[in-house]
Amino acid sequence: MYQFKQLINGEWVSAHNGGTWDLINPATEEVIAAMPFGNATDAAAAIDAAHVAFKTWSRTTPYQRAEVLMKAADWVLQQAENCARITTEESGKPYGESLAEWRSAANYLIWFAEEAKRAYGRTIPARVASRRISVTQQPLGVVGTITAWNFPIYNVVRAWGAAVAAGCTVVGRPSEYTPRTAMLLANAFVAAGVPRGVVNVINGDAASMGQAMLDDPRCRKISFTGSTRVGKLLMAGAAKTVTRLSLELGGNAPLIIFPDVMDVKAVAQKSVEWKFRNCGQVCVAPQRFFVHANIVEEFTEHALAFTKQIVIGNGLESATMLGPLINAQQRERVEGLVKETVTQGAQLLTGGARPSHLAKGYFYEPTVMSQVKSTMPVYQEEIFGPVMPIIPFTETEEVLTMANDTEYGLTAFVQTNDLNTSILMSEALEYGMICINDWLPATAEAPFGGVKQSGVGRECGLEGLADYMETKTTFIGGVS
Repeated sequence: MYQFKQLINGEWVSAHNGGTWDLINPATEEVIAAMPFGNATDAAAAIDAAHVAFKTWSRTTPYQRAEVLMKAADWVLQQAENCARITTEESGKPYGESLAEWRSAANYLIWFAEEAKRAYGRTIPARVASRRISVTQQPLGVVGTITAWNFPIYNVVRAWGAAVAAGCTVVGRPSEYTPRTAMLLANAFVAAGVPRGVVNVINGDAASMGQAMLDDPRCRKISFTGSTRVGKLLMAGAAKTVTRLSLELGGNAPLIIFPDVMDVKAVAQKSVEWKFRNCGQVCVAPQRFFVHANIVEEFTEHALAFTKQIVIGNGLESATMLGPLINAQQRERVEGLVKETVTQGAQLLTGGARPSHLAKGYFYEPTVMSQVKSTMPVYQEEIFGPVMPIIPFTETEEVLTMANDTEYGLTAFVQTNDLNTSILMSEALEYGMICINDWLPATAEAPFGGVKQSGVGRECGLEGLADYMETKTTFIGGVS
């Protein structure tokens, strides 16, 4: 029913070198399928196709591009339940989370289809009567996307949707751990009638494919979702051809809970829900839980109770609330962070081990910790796993300093019923996105991105579409 190969110039193909990658179900450790696994040769072929296609696709009207995006959105909505099962098989997340992610993907396609029609230019009044100045927006060119496995459709669709809407062509390299999800989105575009070469998807060696994008001046932009370490490498490499970058990198989000919240139990329940979503593998998940000393005991009690109710298991089972981590390496990393933090004096309140009843799969128990200090690993590093460190505070300035004391600056969360506090926090927190009494800093119509070492550029919103376009100023003189 679906094609699970590379899509290059409108053809579903295997890797040029014949290479394959055993795709593993993280809940069972079983091989799902042997996926094409290529290298720079495949990336170069895709860039060639995208470059040729750009010559005609960039000249289409936004209304024509919108028609393709809307048809792709229809396909996504019709196939969402099937696609969600496939995403859960390769990512491990509970089926309900996968289904919500796929349904939201249609929203991004629809929004960019509409917003492409509003990429307005402007006329600037000149200083002399014989001169005319106008500003127009034009598509950037070939765009390379390199996306992460934690949200395998969301990370892809927000970049592809904006690029295609702007009139760009795409070479997408998804994570090798979740390639079929991106290939499904490519299926949607093919079904929608996208011309050959406009959307290409490749799968293979990340380093060589990324280097091929950096080295080719026809690839005008790279959109990357992943680690800060790799983001820095891309920034260094982009200097050679002055390639434009959008980088959504790591996060270390603070959640600050003030004592004026009306319902501590409800806040604790939401904290557990959003901390352990996708097994904690969420860049914008709250990570450092700063709870006022007046309510920290009550909060901790409720958080422990809700955490202990979480059902761990295969994401395709209806009762499952927490699936596995993506692979063995990721689980070992989380285990190491927790172990070292405990060694340094933190207290393990629950979890901190592999569940004994699950012999297979990369599972790790939802974990709550207290007595966490600012020098400890789970405080300083991005955990990217199901671990909740709770840190008490007493003064507003104190917690603001602690929250900002990190190289990351993606998202911050605040729970308060005081208007003055909410304004102060929203202005003083050094993060690209602030959630006040809210939990989801992601929607098609608002810009998404961080500051400091959490990235550059923005996806989504007006800013996200503009990041895939060039601003051209035209001066006309001698007008009589």
